[in-house]
Amino acid sequence: MYESVGVYHQQLSYCITQFVEKDYKLADTVIRGLLKYWPVTNCSKEVLFLGELEEVLEATQQADRRSFRNVAERSLFLWNNDHIVGLIAQNRSVILPIIFEALEKNIQSHWNQAVHGLTANVRKMFLEMDGELFDECQKQYIEKESKAKALEEQREMAWRRLEAAAVEANCKLEEEL
Repeated sequence: MYESVGVYHQQLSYCITQFVEKDYKLADTVIRGLLKYWPVTNCSKEVLFLGELEEVLEATQQADRRSFRNVAERSLFLWNNDHIVGLIAQNRSVILPIIFEALEKNIQSHWNQAVHGLTANVRKMFLEMDGELFDECQKQYIEKESKAKALEEQREMAWRRLEAAAVEANCKLEEEL
């Protein structure tokens, strides 16, 4: 039976994603359904479910802030599922570098307290799982942020120089007239 799911899953997942894109309020129902019927005993089906979950979350990116909060909360509630935490722990060396920046940005500036608190819990869980990997990701994040800040400062400086040159050129032009 599980093998036959692969035959129609892509089309079914596409249809569900289309519904969510048309009405983002359906995302919560779809996510709850995926979690309720999570295929604990079949790895290939779990991979399909994770892919579908990812597509549903991506489809909600155009929704308003309330739905973002709901999706963010539901995503973070995945960490309450022991099976999912086990899968993530097994693959933490791949997952943490991908999501570290999002976790840090949530911690620093997310407007919703529930999302902020859940993010802190997930962040702490990763730190306890593998402190060395966490420290490496944090180091890379700090370096990336530092480079971005330096680039922004250079950009601002270039604009100031350009504005000063434009003012100077304008003054010279007015003097000549």
